Amino acid sequence: MSLVRDHRGVSNCYYLDVPLETTFVRHASKADAAYLAQVTDNHLASWQRELDLLPGSLETVIPADNTLQDTIARETDLASASPVPPPQCKPSQGDSMDPLVLMSDPRVAAIPVRECGEPLVDVRDHSFRVDPRKQDPLGAFAHVREGVLARLEHARSLLPAGTDLLFIEGYRPLALQQRYFTEYRDELAAAHPDWAAEQLHQAASRYVSPPEIAPHSAGAAVDVTLADQDGHELDLGTRVNASPEESDRACFTHAPNLSDRARRHRTLLLNAMENAGFTNYATEFWHFSVADRYDALMRQEPHARYGPIELP
Repeated sequence: MSLVRDHRGVSNCYYLDVPLETTFVRHASKADAAYLAQVTDNHLASWQRELDLLPGSLETVIPADNTLQDTIARETDLASASPVPPPQCKPSQGDSMDPLVLMSDPRVAAIPVRECGEPLVDVRDHSFRVDPRKQDPLGAFAHVREGVLARLEHARSLLPAGTDLLFIEGYRPLALQQRYFTEYRDELAAAHPDWAAEQLHQAASRYVSPPEIAPHSAGAAVDVTLADQDGHELDLGTRVNASPEESDRACFTHAPNLSDRARRHRTLLLNAMENAGFTNYATEFWHFSVADRYDALMRQEPHARYGPIELP
């Protein structure tokens, strides 16, 4: 109620009426055996409140067999909005491994940002395994947006017992992002003196986001991998942050030159993160973002919710 009261614009509220039996089925499909043992069907039944609506008839009740997205689009008039054209694969000649969309794609920068104002929070305050390799004096690397943290917690719950997320890096100050991009572009320029500026920019974007649209500088992106229950990093084919040149493109999420074990681990990570609402950047198996410009384009959303932000 306080959110509706404090919001200056139009508020639309929805209640998804899911039968208890459907909740039981969805709950049983979770992969976390320890969680299933702790939260039983009896717990779910005790928490169930049939049509537990807000006072004042604020909510539109959506039956479980209805399409939530269509209902919201219709009531908010989003159905009439022009959708973002779906990304098209544009491989370069003889290069079947090019990702569908690079960060340098003009459509990414064209996505508008409607900043939601969520604060940055420190994942170290929430019992995550945090690797120190990207640690900085201010601890900026361990921060993400509040909503990103919630999705990370969800992704973690989807992993099987004995497997955990290993957090590498989240928020990256804009100045640091600029330095990373410039250094890598200069490295490519030295190796390929015949490349034009546009070609260098596009190639650099496969590995480092251009600063003006970087998901990390919006607090919207995380670099993560998997670890066992003792914190030892699992084999996912290459080290996190391996460049395409260093790894012979094995850093690409769906690279063919992986062992069966590394592929299984990548699939486990990808499924958990995508089911929690993240979008992977196809040239980096470890990089995931949500609600930034890149994620908005890939999901054909009209705008991003997270833009560049400064650490308080």
